[in-house]
Amino acid sequence: MTLQGEKLDQEELLQELADRAEAARGSVPHALTLAAHLGVTAPLPGSGRTADTWRLLSTLAATDLSVARAVEPHLDALAILDQAGRYEADTAATWGVFAAEGPGVALTASTGPDGWTLTGTKPWCSLADHLDHAIVTAHVGDGERRAFAVDLRADGILIDPPDAWVSRGLITVTSCSVHFDGAAATPVGGTDWYLHRDGFAWGGIGVAACWLGGALGIARTMLAAAGRRTPDQVALLHLGRVDAALHEARTVLGEAADAVDTGRASGQDGALLAARVRSSVFRCAELVLEAAAHGLGPAPLAFDEAHAARVADLTLYLRQHHAERDDAALGSRVLARAAEGNVAW
Repeated sequence: MTLQGEKLDQEELLQELADRAEAARGSVPHALTLAAHLGVTAPLPGSGRTADTWRLLSTLAATDLSVARAVEPHLDALAILDQAGRYEADTAATWGVFAAEGPGVALTASTGPDGWTLTGTKPWCSLADHLDHAIVTAHVGDGERRAFAVDLRADGILIDPPDAWVSRGLITVTSCSVHFDGAAATPVGGTDWYLHRDGFAWGGIGVAACWLGGALGIARTMLAAAGRRTPDQVALLHLGRVDAALHEARTVLGEAADAVDTGRASGQDGALLAARVRSSVFRCAELVLEAAAHGLGPAPLAFDEAHAARVADLTLYLRQHHAERDDAALGSRVLARAAEGNVAW
């Protein structure tokens, strides 16, 4: 399978991808094998085919969110390396992106005669015990951070067992803390480059594409249920609201991909776009979750393993959006832009 070729119709490619995601369901090694393959075939954001990559992520997530959750950070890491001028295709290595912060812990970077090293603890490192490499952010000064590439199997790195992961969603995509004790690291971009590059916003939209896929999977269960039993007016109401929300989210993602590819999503324009897209797709996904709960009742949550998993997976995945706090941040960004005369509405 190659998304860069023109041998197959796009729909055939996406169906093949969905089939591979289904085959990888419940298996982290299989999901990461798929991630490694897609890492050398999927278009990079900003390459002119951003929509294809985001559609790829949505397709994976509609089949199994755990598979998408393994693939998305791998593709994001390769995009980061490309943006830093360090991209090297590797069909075997798998990557993660560990950029979260947590209370009471910190990761610091220092440089010496033998290069850069990392010391401290990084929380929320998803699949750290399965991955080969990671892009890790570390503190290098007062309020400043820098990204580094690390070999997760190298000396000076201790990965906590995922025993504390008790989630009922994304069960196989475990997160844990990783401890660094003078571990060797390679800089990726300059100080504060990671957060200020255009690709930071684009990566955030890629996550939203996964949210949309998760919502699509749940919506298809609703549609199938309506086909088995004549829906009443309330069931039709739920279907109508879901259809409108999905159409809005797809449209927003499509327009965002075009903005990325035509150079209209850089700097503050890109940051504002990402905040808007993530907010729109987040609302869509939450609406679909509510509509499915109200329209389908408890039976599929209790007896349909795939549906129950999708609901639990999407519920947890959506927490990457900080809900009202992110809406408030978007409002602040809009207000600042308006003061500069740069907000169209």
